Amino acid sequence: MQEAGAIRAAALDAVEDVDPQAIYERIDELFDQESMAPGVFTVACANAIRERSGRTTADLDADDALAKRAAGVQLIYVGLSRTRTLAADQPWATGESDAANLDILVADILVARGFYLLARTEASDEAVAVVRAFGRDQTVARETGESLDANLERDVFELAAVAGATAAGVSPTPQLRELATDLGDESSDGSLPRTLHDQLTTVVNVDSSGTDGVRTSVDH
Repeated sequence: MQEAGAIRAAALDAVEDVDPQAIYERIDELFDQESMAPGVFTVACANAIRERSGRTTADLDADDALAKRAAGVQLIYVGLSRTRTLAADQPWATGESDAANLDILVADILVARGFYLLARTEASDEAVAVVRAFGRDQTVARETGESLDANLERDVFELAAVAGATAAGVSPTPQLRELATDLGDESSDGSLPRTLHDQLTTVVNVDSSGTDGVRTSVDH
């Protein structure tokens, strides 16, 4: 998918200054392993709103602001997903501490860079909420043995809805948020439904602007 490639490129561009090279290479590997659905959904939300409002949808390669938002969502997701895997697998117990320590560092970098890309957008508070919820879920899981892993996808897809909708100048409708959490439940295989465009068309509302179409400075 063209969008996935553009989002991956934007995400890797956000970490291109990371040293040593081994860290960057591990990030590159993780982006090959993880689903790109959250970033793609970010773009799909923005495009559905633009289309409904009669605006031309630009190619993502030329739409730098939207690509950065999608990359921010994707970076946070990959970082938290890797943290979740490490918490479940406990590689330190099997003698793989060096690789695990590298991945902890990588996960922290990914989340931090994701925050950076979303910091000056309307999705910044939602991003903070996702990470806080993830931390609470991990604490509950350790204390009770209850698995709350599925919450991450639901929360990240809702973050994607906020990032995408506000990139198009509107606030996400409750129906769009509901669709996002439903997709999070259904995305265990890393894919999005072929009917996504039709689903989005029914739940976006170009009149629900929380920003009156005003872009934040990151969108210039």
